[in-house]
Amino acid sequence: MSVEAYLNPDFTAVKKLIFLLVTAALLGIGIGFIYLVSLLVLGRDIPAKNRKQAVLGALEDKVQRFFEMIIAGTSVMSFSCAYVIINHLNTLVQSGVAGNLTPMEQRLMEAWTDGKDFVLLLLICLSCVINTILDSLIIPLKKLSKAEKATMRMLAMFYVIILLMYLNYIGDESQYSPVMMYYFGLMIGRFVYFDASFKDFLEALKNMFFNLPYMALNLALTGALCAFGFGVGYFLERNYFIMGIFYTHLFMLVCIFVIHLVWMIVKCASNKDKE
Repeated sequence: MSVEAYLNPDFTAVKKLIFLLVTAALLGIGIGFIYLVSLLVLGRDIPAKNRKQAVLGALEDKVQRFFEMIIAGTSVMSFSCAYVIINHLNTLVQSGVAGNLTPMEQRLMEAWTDGKDFVLLLLICLSCVINTILDSLIIPLKKLSKAEKATMRMLAMFYVIILLMYLNYIGDESQYSPVMMYYFGLMIGRFVYFDASFKDFLEALKNMFFNLPYMALNLALTGALCAFGFGVGYFLERNYFIMGIFYTHLFMLVCIFVIHLVWMIVKCASNKDKE
């Protein structure tokens, strides 16, 4: 099966535009919800003359946390999809269904057969690199500290584990157990490292707990978009549900890139007017 088949060749440019607009609309609703929460929380304690600036500052912080969840979730999902595709192709090769491999495909299958665990580790490292490039260069989330980004990335692993558990529950044909075990290992390593104190452990738990609403919002957004994508036939069940989920995240990335770019332009224009 070719890469084009995994992504559904019938998903035309017009359909992609429609799905992009739906994604932007749902993201807008999510940001609107975050704005209302910020307004309700800060509106009670801050004087009216300072309220607008305080709400905008809080909104930017919360939206960037939400964006980091999407970015980190996409990066983690890229590893999961790579595992599913390579494992599926390897099954086809081993059963004799797939033949006439290119030299590059042959080397990949040999590497997968001889050192699957090392390939998985390499893919995890690549997903971390992708995450850093996205949230530092392409969509720079400068309002978040390194600790805050680390918390959102850890939550993103938990978010993907929930998605994989659901895929196993509905009976998707792929085998996700090795992927989930890697993620569980990474999460445990984030909580319990060799020089961590009990206080560090509690601090990590507290940070994760207070950011759970962003994970819940991301799950709701992903669920709604996937339901729409599979419902109208943009994504195909035979290509594995995880491919539709990953494709959904790519569309979300495009939307948050545009939103972040517009936000920065408006912010710069506003600062110039004040000067």
